[in-house]
Amino acid sequence: MKKSLFAIAVFLVILIANLLCGSVSIPAIEVWHSLTGGEVEKESWRYIIMESRVPQSITAMLCGANLAVSGLLLQTAFRNPLAGPSILGITNGASVGVALVMLILGGIISFGNDALPLGEQEGVLFIGSLAVVIGAFLGSLLIIFLLLAVSSVVSSSIMLLIVGIMVSYLASSIVMLLNIFANADNLHSYVMWGMGSFSDVTLSQLPFFSVVSILGLLLSILLIKPLNALLLGEGYATNLGINTHSVRRWLLIATGILTATATAYCGPIAFIGLAVPHIARLIVRTSDHRVLLPATMLCGASIALLCNIICQLPENLIIPLNAVTPIFGAPVIIYIIFRKK
Repeated sequence: MKKSLFAIAVFLVILIANLLCGSVSIPAIEVWHSLTGGEVEKESWRYIIMESRVPQSITAMLCGANLAVSGLLLQTAFRNPLAGPSILGITNGASVGVALVMLILGGIISFGNDALPLGEQEGVLFIGSLAVVIGAFLGSLLIIFLLLAVSSVVSSSIMLLIVGIMVSYLASSIVMLLNIFANADNLHSYVMWGMGSFSDVTLSQLPFFSVVSILGLLLSILLIKPLNALLLGEGYATNLGINTHSVRRWLLIATGILTATATAYCGPIAFIGLAVPHIARLIVRTSDHRVLLPATMLCGASIALLCNIICQLPENLIIPLNAVTPIFGAPVIIYIIFRKK
């Protein structure tokens, strides 16, 4: 109970810090007035808080929770501590889907079309964002089905990891080939997206992003009981009356929704999906998903928010998100490798 309260308190402190910190210095009282609809000394401050920092903080929370939970689901499904959306090539599959959509739609997803009236711009951006999510979802789902097919033939987890790494290289190769045929604007759009950022989700896009993310998280919560059974092996789960094939299908759907949504809007973010479930296990000291899954959500949201603060620290400069996440993720994975020997 004390650990839970402490974790929630840390999360709230980091969340408040995200609203207070940024390239523009805004007094805390003015931040409060902006959030509550009070009088603000400068209207530009209200705009920065409501149009930038609030969407960015919500995006970071949901994206961190999405990737962390998807990593936990994969580690349980494959019974492999090194399974994760980036290591197994699922993020790269989503990247291929996004690259295809960006090539077809001409980069309108990120930058809009200045030649269109404002109302039409918003409609085009919404359709483009929806297409990106669908492309990322189909790309990630294709990789997941491929890995499950391989896992049914190959029993070694190391071999499965090697296959996942090879699939990642193959997906990266496809993306490079697509970039050859892209124009300068499309290429710039994809490169910026690939660096990772929580700042690309606008207020108009936030409801759709939030709803899809919450649906994926709710679906993962509904899988807590079969996840606990899978920890003891498929035979034990079957004896308990659990349809393991159906569970794996729902695990695929949940992982696809979570990974695709986070990747489509925020880029192929590394290490959060791989490392955060282990951080949550070290904190709660249990494999019971009734405790572990909510803890993983909270840890994922907290670490994503912390990474977002670090990205915003330099004045007049934003550090790419994928330059920060390895600082937290790599030491954890090295520790787990040595611990598991």
